[in-house]
Amino acid sequence: MIDLRGLWRGRERYTVFFSNHSDSEIAGLQAAWHADPERSARLHVVALAPGLQPGFHRIPQSDPRLTLTLLSAPIDAALAQLGAQPDAVFLDVVAGSDFARPLARIVAAGARLFAQSLNEEQRAALQAQGFVFEGEAGHAVFASRKPRLPVPPRPERRAIVLGAGLAGSSACASLCARGWDVTLVERHARPAMEASGNLAGIFMPLLSRDDNIPTRLTRAAYLYALRAWEQLGGIGAAIEGDACGVLQLARDAGHASASRAIAAEGRLPSEFARWLEPPEAEALLGLKAPDGGWLFPQGGWARPGSVCAALLDACGARLTRRFGVGSVQLERIDGEWLARGEDGGIVARAPAVVVANGVGARSLAQSAGLPLSSLRGQVTHLDSASLPALPLVLCREAYLTPAAGGIACAGATYDLDADPMLRAASQQENIDRLRSLVSDPAAAQGAPLAGRVGFRCVAPDRLPLVGRLPDFAAAGATERLRDVPRHPGLFALLGYASRGLIWAPLAAELLVAQLEGEPLPLETTLVDALDPARFVLRARRSSRMPQSATE
Repeated sequence: MIDLRGLWRGRERYTVFFSNHSDSEIAGLQAAWHADPERSARLHVVALAPGLQPGFHRIPQSDPRLTLTLLSAPIDAALAQLGAQPDAVFLDVVAGSDFARPLARIVAAGARLFAQSLNEEQRAALQAQGFVFEGEAGHAVFASRKPRLPVPPRPERRAIVLGAGLAGSSACASLCARGWDVTLVERHARPAMEASGNLAGIFMPLLSRDDNIPTRLTRAAYLYALRAWEQLGGIGAAIEGDACGVLQLARDAGHASASRAIAAEGRLPSEFARWLEPPEAEALLGLKAPDGGWLFPQGGWARPGSVCAALLDACGARLTRRFGVGSVQLERIDGEWLARGEDGGIVARAPAVVVANGVGARSLAQSAGLPLSSLRGQVTHLDSASLPALPLVLCREAYLTPAAGGIACAGATYDLDADPMLRAASQQENIDRLRSLVSDPAAAQGAPLAGRVGFRCVAPDRLPLVGRLPDFAAAGATERLRDVPRHPGLFALLGYASRGLIWAPLAAELLVAQLEGEPLPLETTLVDALDPARFVLRARRSSRMPQSATE
């Protein structure tokens, strides 16, 4: 490994990109960084990695000053989607020369290139893009005069986080790990009192034949959540729950046929997802499974409140908690945001605010323009003695968890009203669905009305909102995401719908990477799909459509 000590010294952040690597190379680089007393404040390693599922894989590190992102894609495609400015690039055994242009578009000014196996065509392509080769055959510096994106300045690391559910707790943990001082503002007396307050949430990926944007985003979030929870202490230990697996039954013969086609492509590792034909599914479940189903062996259930507790405990002394403050409003004065309580008093102040309070965001002037909906969800709590014993989570249109403490959870409804009370009609809907799920019309017979009602925060496209909040009033004739005016220092983690358990860790990691100017844990296409400003552009397009087309 080439000695980078003279290059990273005195830097706030230093990013290294590998086109090929070994685990020992990365470990050696990190060890050299740790051993250097004059090292950069942060080191980011991005590397291509065979054998992983497609996309970006952020691997949590024990030292939050280090990040590791593995990319499973051809080099030219990976570079085109990389939200980073590498300071050092190691190229080894790269085919073709198509990588030269996307590499030149993203590297930092003065970036160093180290490559020992370039052919003449590749060397010429790199020179044409602004790389100047030096004495050693494979060493070059990027000396193009084309303007580079400015390096984001070091932020003042103080923030307010609104909301102490999964979104807000994850934000607090990621910010505090990067050295931020955070004030958590929650209207309730304790964390996880709203959508994150259910006894059990299930975690599982999403599959599709075309590997579309929701599928890719959910896969990345699911895999990152599994790694992040392990670092917190693990499901079943620090986090209440069980990684017992999830069996998603096929809805009908057509759904089973489509699932078989996905399975036949052979793209899915068996530890991630495995298609089970009816006999195998029934043998595993001990119940009827007439059309088979998908087994997600790493899936399971967790109590969201215990995840929130583990995340907040990890924050240490950098976190200040302000609970029971009721509703707040935001006001910006002299470069700082003030969170004011119902009596007008200042609850907290900081240069940055992360709005992570779910449907509560609709009551803030700065986020009221976002098209967020509140969907009522009633979960039914059932005595496990009234149900078949399950070895794993079972789901289809609804879900049923294995018993914990003698209670199984079934649900959840999707209602458009704002009734916060349990109601018999929703209970019966849940019970009818679980009876279909377990093929037993007598299941949960005579169950008393018990459970919980929560309200999901949902965007029209069912994707989260992660990033800087747009200023709707100042948007004007904006046509591109990058040109949408934003509220300074105001960010969103919203719209997690029914997937907050797995969305929260990766969304927080993405937001904090944006704040810190780090390599992003997702492809830029997926980052754009989560940008809250997408709704500014959609509103403009909608307003230009003929009236007949919008009716």
